Amino acid sequence: MRKIAVLYSGSSHQHRSFTEPKYKQYIAELLYLPKLAATDLDTFDVLIVSSQLHQGQVTRHLDQIHAFLNSGKTVVAFGAQHQSWFPGHRWESRPTNFWWWLEPSAKSGLVLTKPEHDLFRYIQLEDATWHYHGVFFPEQEVESLIEIENDGSIMYVDKKSTQGTLVLTTLDPEYHYGSYFMPATEQFLDGFLPWLANGHI
Repeated sequence: MRKIAVLYSGSSHQHRSFTEPKYKQYIAELLYLPKLAATDLDTFDVLIVSSQLHQGQVTRHLDQIHAFLNSGKTVVAFGAQHQSWFPGHRWESRPTNFWWWLEPSAKSGLVLTKPEHDLFRYIQLEDATWHYHGVFFPEQEVESLIEIENDGSIMYVDKKSTQGTLVLTTLDPEYHYGSYFMPATEQFLDGFLPWLANGHI
């Protein structure tokens, strides 16, 4: 099983999500972001950059995060990606429709673009369907897993732009699960974390 570390800022939603027993079994350590410089990341295989982190703190530690990535490791980033923390992601904001499912003939607009990918042995599209905060138009050749129909990607795997593997998504499951709303986010984490620990990334 891969050793997974999580960047942690002390927020209650992060604490709830990553200390929940069924998820904690996949998390080797919560790394307190302001003290990250004193942490040796070499012992981990995967680093999760949680959503809702202090952007200045993440930026301050980017050299360390990039060094981890370029050592051949995996970085997963959740949530809106306003900052250019990772190469070539070309983030564009989109209006967030929190209540699309209440509309007549409701349709999320999300589509699986690589249904044969190993992740989808662990989750279904419905598990990744609540809302999104923007899209990516990656500059490199990537495996785009979920897209908005006729628009950009909301989840992709990039093995080209660095020496490691980037898994980027505009979804923010740990925020919603940790905040006690959006049931699909629990289903997402139920599958995503086991995949991250044991699946083919």
